[in-house]
Amino acid sequence: MLPLFILAHFGHHLLTALPIPLSPLIRNDFNLDYMQTGLVISAFTLSYGIGQLPAGWLTDRIGPRIIITLGICGVALAGLFVGLSYSYMMMIACLIVMGIMGGGYHPAAPPMIAASVEPEKRGSALGLHMIGGSASYFLSPIIAAAIAVSWGWRGAFIGLAIPAMMFGIIFYLVLGRIQSAQGKREKAVIVDPEGLSKPGRVRRLVVFIILSTFLNTVVFAVASFIPLFLVDHFHITEGKAAAAMAFMYSAGLWASPLGGYLSDRWGRVPVILAICLVAGPVIIAINAATGSMAMYVILVVLGIIYYIRFPVSESYIVGQTSAKNRSTILGIYFFSGMEGGGVLTPVMGYMIDSFGFYASFTASGVVMLLGTIICALFLWNDRG
Repeated sequence: MLPLFILAHFGHHLLTALPIPLSPLIRNDFNLDYMQTGLVISAFTLSYGIGQLPAGWLTDRIGPRIIITLGICGVALAGLFVGLSYSYMMMIACLIVMGIMGGGYHPAAPPMIAASVEPEKRGSALGLHMIGGSASYFLSPIIAAAIAVSWGWRGAFIGLAIPAMMFGIIFYLVLGRIQSAQGKREKAVIVDPEGLSKPGRVRRLVVFIILSTFLNTVVFAVASFIPLFLVDHFHITEGKAAAAMAFMYSAGLWASPLGGYLSDRWGRVPVILAICLVAGPVIIAINAATGSMAMYVILVVLGIIYYIRFPVSESYIVGQTSAKNRSTILGIYFFSGMEGGGVLTPVMGYMIDSFGFYASFTASGVVMLLGTIICALFLWNDRG
C-alpha cells in the first residue's frame, strides 16, 4: 500500500503547503504587518495541531480509511473557500477549518504503513512515505507562484483545491478495494512492541517527543518568515520568494528516505540529536547570507534538517507504543509540533517588528542549540 499512501500524502499537502510561500502576496493584498502575517500562518497551524488530537483518538477506534480521506478532501474543500475569501477575517476562519479537517492524516497513516513492513525497515518505509508530502511542498509553491501571476493568491488556492479533492476520492475508493481484496479489517493489525513497562522508557519517549517537536517549532517559525526576508532584504519579487521555498521543500524528496534509512541502522536517537545540534548554527547562519543564492543554500540545509526528522520520529514513536493507542500518541506528537509552531510564528513576527530579522534569527538559533543540549542529557544512552 506504500505507493497509495505516497499519493495520498501528496494530495493532503497540496493546499497545506501554500500559506507560507504565498504570505507576501497575502500581506500586500490585506496590507498586513509582520505579526498579522504570522497570524495568517498560525491560524492554519494551530487548528491543524488541534485537529490531530481527536483524529488520533478516532483512528484508534473507527479505523484510518475515513479519517485519512477527511484529511484530504476536507482540506481541499476548505482551501477552496480560502481562495474565495473576500476579507482578512473570512480567510482566517477558512484556514482554521482547513487545519481542523487536515488533522486526521498524520496520526492515521504511519501505523498502517508500519504494519506493512518488518520493524527493521520501518524507518525506510516511513521515509519513502514522506516523498509524497515533500513533492507537494516542492511543487505547490512553484505551481502557485505561476498561477498567482495571472489570478493572484486566491486563484492558486482554488486551482489546487480541485486536484486535491480528486486525490482524496481516489484514495478512498482504491484503499477500500485493496482492503477488501486482502480480506483485512479496516483497522490495521499491528504486532505490539514490548510496551512501556521498561524503566525509564516513558521518560525517554516524552523527552524525545519534546526534542522533536521543539525542532519543528523553531524551524517552522523561522521558515515562515523567509519569503518576507527575501522580499524585504534582497528585494526579489513576491512570486520569486514564494517559489524560493521550493528549495527547502525539495530536500524532503531525498532527505526523508535517507533519514529513515540511517535511523534503521544507527538508531533513531543518534540521528535526531545530530540534526538538532546542526539546526541552531544553520539558523544563525541566515544572518551571514550576503545574497539570495546563499539563502537558497541555507534553505536546502534547513529542508534536510526538517525532513529527516519526520521518519525518525514517527518510527521511534511507533516502536515505543502499543497498537491500541499508537494513533493517539502520534496525534499528541503532531499536536505538540503544530501548536508550538503556530504559537511561535506570531511571536516571531512580533520580535521581527520590534528587533528586526537578525536579532530574531540569532535568538532562535541559540535557543535551539541550548534545548538540544538539555534533552541530550536524558537521551544519550538510548539508540531507539
